[in-house]
Parts: sequence; C-alpha cells; structure tokens
Amino acid sequence: MTMLLTFLITVAAFVAVIGPLIFVHEMGHYLVGRLFGAQADMFSIGMGRELFGWTDKRGTRWKVSALPIGGYVKFRGDMGPASEPDPAWLALPPEERAKTLQGRPVWQRFLIVAAGPLTNFLVAILVYAGFFAAYGVPQTPPIVAAVVAGSAAEKGGLKPGDRIAAIDGRHVNKFEDIALMLLIRPHQHLKLDVERSGRMVPLDVFTDTIVQTTENGTRVERGRLGVAAATAVLKPANPAEVIEASVLAVKDQVRTIADVLGQILGGQRSPKELGGPLGIAGFARQQAELGLLPFVEFMALISINLGFINLLPIPLLDGGHLFFYLIEGVRRRPLPARAQEWAFRSGLALLLGFMLFVTVNDLGSFGLWTKLAGLIG
Repeated sequence: MTMLLTFLITVAAFVAVIGPLIFVHEMGHYLVGRLFGAQADMFSIGMGRELFGWTDKRGTRWKVSALPIGGYVKFRGDMGPASEPDPAWLALPPEERAKTLQGRPVWQRFLIVAAGPLTNFLVAILVYAGFFAAYGVPQTPPIVAAVVAGSAAEKGGLKPGDRIAAIDGRHVNKFEDIALMLLIRPHQHLKLDVERSGRMVPLDVFTDTIVQTTENGTRVERGRLGVAAATAVLKPANPAEVIEASVLAVKDQVRTIADVLGQILGGQRSPKELGGPLGIAGFARQQAELGLLPFVEFMALISINLGFINLLPIPLLDGGHLFFYLIEGVRRRPLPARAQEWAFRSGLALLLGFMLFVTVNDLGSFGLWTKLAGLIG
C-alpha cells in the first residue's frame, strides 16, 4: 500500500468516524433548543471556511466547513463566551428575546447544552444494543476455569473453580468485567473477593504487565491476571434486557475512561498515552481495515469519549457551561460577566495547550521525533 493511499484511507476513516459523531452531538443541542423555542441561526459540521451549505425555511444556515475537527450550533443571542447581554439584545421585543438562548430559563439552557454529550452516549447505547440484539448479551460467569502457571493469579492463590465476586470493592457480574478492569491496571496491587466452596476468601494479587506496541510504535502497558473462563456465554435477550445491558456497557466504559484519567493525574500512567485527532485517525484506519463491525464498535468508543470529555467542567466545553448554569441556578443570578470572561479565556488556553500536547504525542507515536533525532545526529 503506497503512502498516498494509506494517507487517503486514514483521512477517509477519520472523517467517517468524527463527522457523524459531531453531527449527532450538535443535533442533540439543536433539537432540544428547538423544543424549547431557541432559534438556531447556524449549524456547522467542521470549522473554518464554509465549503457548502443551505438555509432552511426557519432561517437556520446548515453548512459543512473545511476543517473536520469540530462543529457547532449558533443559537440566536450567542454573544461571546460570557453570554453578557448587549444593548441590541436588551432592545429586542420580549417575543424576539424569548427566541434567544439567553432568553430561555436556566434549566432549559442547561438541558440544551447537556443534550450534546448525552446524545453521544445514546449513540453508543444504540450501537451496543445492535450488537447485543444480533449476537446476544455477554453473560459468562466469573468463574475461573484455568489458571496460567506462574501468573499473577497463581501467585495470588486463585484456583480453578473460584468465583471472582469483586475486585477492589467493585462487584463483578460476569467474566467480561474482569478483563475490562484488568486492562488498565498493569503492575498494580488488587484485593479480590473470591467465593470458594461456599465461603468468601479475600486474596491479594499483583497484576502482570503485558507490553504491546501499536502499529505506530506507541508502547502501551496492559494488565493481566492470568485466568480463563470455560466457555464464553452470549445470552439471547429481550429488548428490555438488551437496553439494560447496553446502558451498563456504556457506564463501564465511562468508568474506565475516568479511571485512566485519574491514573494519569495521579502519576500512575504516562501522559504520553493521551492521543488526539491524529491518533484517532490512525486507529480509525486500522479498525476500518479489520471490517465494518470493528469500525462501528470503535465509533461507539469514540462517541463515549466525546461525551465524557465534553462533560468535563472546563470553560468552553459543554461541561463548563453546565457548571456556570448550576452556579446561576443556586445564586439566582449568573456570575459577573468579568469572572466568566476570565474563566473562558483560561479554558481556551488550557484547551489549546492540551491540543498541542496530544498532537506532539501523536507525532511521536508516528516516529517523527525519532526520525528527526536521527537526521540531526
């Protein structure tokens, strides 16, 4: 495969993942805003210069822009990050002012903003529901059928026939939960609650570490216990059970993301594992080459990540707006415009710094810095 073809496939895979997810995220904002009577003046997929678009009968400009790295809905009355009312807004007739975002009650603004990330979670739930409806819900009992010789499980005292009930206080419902918990816990001390011969036995284990190297050369550490189940169980389920399992699957992924973020902030994992758009593009191409189902599952995981990140209480992100709306709801009035302005400026600096950092990480995972060092040396 030529470099040009690889590049084109990578770009196409990235757009195929990010484009629809941005669309549904912004559509969540748009639909809830429309429900509450807030007029959307612009709906953009992508950032920067408009490539093409049209204006509907409601006066909303729908457009696709040049840079496929984001999107936005501009509601009438959006007047800067601090949303301070200007004289023109104050001079509007009451019926026109009510169509603006600032003219809606704070609880409606909260729901309009929250709708974006919640729609991302909904997309992931629907994807998992499709898989579970087609193939069954994973329900493998968390019973140890075999223990790998010399593994963390054997050293910790696990035996065939043991039922793992909890790991570090987190209840284990099925064997698949064990793999998800262990995945992000290499070389860690864990406390296991094990049911053996009808009684609970507490065990201490130190997980093994498996080092994997991605196609781009990134070194990733994974945790391993060293146990195996007898046979994977996929249980046919009714619609209610499928939805419940799908919601729990998304919940587990959100908790995993939160755990990884906590480990990075706590110094247990390297920040170099954080990736950005370039990393997503590389993984998107790899999943596309594996087939449609792995690609759709990857899209669901990215959708969960987008929803989670957007809910972080950082100014400029949805979570930052929600945080200010909560304060406004408690105080019965918004924070002073000056305070909000400084908060959003700080948030912008933080996000720009973060984007620069993950881009450097992505370029390093592609081997760029190693090659430059070789050329200089």
